[in-house]
Amino acid sequence: MRRISKLTRVAVGVASLALAATACGGTSGDSGGESKENLGLAIAYDIGGKGDQSFNDAAYAGLQKAAKEFGYKTADIEPTEGETDADKEQRLASLARQGYNPVIGVGFAYGPAMQAVAEKYPDTTFGIVDSVVEGDNVASLVFAEEQASYLAGVAAAKATKTNTVGFVGGVDIPLIHKFEAGYKQGVAETNPDVKVVSQYLTQTAEEGGFSSPDKGKAAAEGQIEKKADVVYQAAGLSGQGVIEAAAKAKVWAIGVDSDQYQQEALSAYKNYILTSALKDVGGAVYTLAKSVEDEKPLTGTQTFDLKVDGVGLSESNPEFAKIAGLQDAVNKAKEGIIDGSIKVKTE
Repeated sequence: MRRISKLTRVAVGVASLALAATACGGTSGDSGGESKENLGLAIAYDIGGKGDQSFNDAAYAGLQKAAKEFGYKTADIEPTEGETDADKEQRLASLARQGYNPVIGVGFAYGPAMQAVAEKYPDTTFGIVDSVVEGDNVASLVFAEEQASYLAGVAAAKATKTNTVGFVGGVDIPLIHKFEAGYKQGVAETNPDVKVVSQYLTQTAEEGGFSSPDKGKAAAEGQIEKKADVVYQAAGLSGQGVIEAAAKAKVWAIGVDSDQYQQEALSAYKNYILTSALKDVGGAVYTLAKSVEDEKPLTGTQTFDLKVDGVGLSESNPEFAKIAGLQDAVNKAKEGIIDGSIKVKTE
């Protein structure tokens, strides 16, 4: 299996792409039913869709980079409300039949659908973000979210003045537990006197935990009432509400996945976005697209961690460098994670 030594960093963009793919009926097929023309990269979004200023927009940035560099057609497809695994399966199969390659499902929710579709289209390379799917033509793009979250915890512990910080998770699932675990460990190992107040918005994604800014705002407001003056969110589109609440109360927010300080849609709140725990979904998407373009498609589990710049912590806000001891503490923690002297928990 080919190893990735370095990811290309991708600046997140949110411009619209004037393309749509037709979702043809049925999911059965074989390699003989696929288009012989390779139309290029296609991505199917997770809950919240494009415009979340976070996870999905990071994937879109990778698509934009691939389209520009390789000069081919691309497609990006929105999810539908209340959709089933069968709907996702139909979407992925339709993209493969049309000739898109690779086809990437952005989010763990595509796992069952990709497992079913990939073996029916063996000449297409599939990718899935945040989940592991077995298959000779599937690349599982997973991240060390806990490592970036540990760094966010270090930053929060250095920035707090009340010794209380918050964590808002979108949905109570193992993936988001990784964010919380790393964050709490980073806080505790930087300053054990700092208390972390945690809340999950919903038990399931279908309840809107990743797509309801109002829920995120209410949760953050509750934590701020408990004296939290730094609030970290791993909540997709709902995280915008957390950032809004933090800015209104004039306390720090910590963004996620993309550098949310740089997001135009969040510019009204940027002065209160201390940093963001980065997850280079765009770089992973582009890397898979490039491997297909080079006729050496990646397969198997591809892990993106601090060693390959697959995760990290943003430093865009000038205030980041002004907080006493913060930069040095983050640098020391990063070195420790990379050399193995710091073992970050995932639960």
